[in-house]
Amino acid sequence: MKVRALAAIGAASALLLTGCGGSSGGTSAPATQAAAPQTLTVLAAASLTETFNALGKQFETDHPGVSVKFNYAGSSDLAQQIVNGAPADVFAAASDATMKTVTDADLTAAKPVTFAKNVLQIATPPGNPKKVATFADLAKPDVKVVVCAPQVPCGAAEQKIEKATGTALKPVSQESDVKSVLSKVETGDADAGLVYVTDVNSAGDKVQGVNFPEASQAATNYPIAVLKNAPAADLANQFLTTVTGERGWQALEQAGFAKP
Repeated sequence: MKVRALAAIGAASALLLTGCGGSSGGTSAPATQAAAPQTLTVLAAASLTETFNALGKQFETDHPGVSVKFNYAGSSDLAQQIVNGAPADVFAAASDATMKTVTDADLTAAKPVTFAKNVLQIATPPGNPKKVATFADLAKPDVKVVVCAPQVPCGAAEQKIEKATGTALKPVSQESDVKSVLSKVETGDADAGLVYVTDVNSAGDKVQGVNFPEASQAATNYPIAVLKNAPAADLANQFLTTVTGERGWQALEQAGFAKP
């Protein structure tokens, strides 16, 4: 009886060790680990703010654990940041010229893709107090007009229109991006400002838009590219596919962008 009792105790001990996954090679499956958090960094023209914010939120929903970080500014400033070594995954510019700064430095992973087009529009305070109706009206001495700086795509477009029309503007200030121009009009610091159609749309009833035919002579393309040393290259390519795909176009069209 004593021998049988000892044998039973030994068998029970063996079962216990097996259940605990001892050194004899237990087969219990390891616990599933959650994916490590990732950040996708996108440098984008200021005029893309509302559209890209919406696309970014959807991208985060579709990719659990991923955070999309946007840096919005004038395209020329962003291009220079990239050339100077700023870490980023994607660059979306408001002109071919500013993207060329980056491609000339061989800093894109592939050829940029043009995904949208935009044109300038005159923004005035609600009611258009100065009755601005044409581009030439912006040159009137009693109209305080604000434009983008010449090196910024919206500023380059404005200067192209000046040259085409023979109309010389005397702006009270030249801003670093379209959102800064728009802000001057919204606060009443300017009687009019030259921004993109999409910026007027995004401002709602804070400003009033005035179309002018010469704007078509300075339409600007929007190219996007994954950067060569992108820390999150796979995510960057997926984001580019989102922007250039059907979902991206729906958001862009809703904001007022045109197809390239």
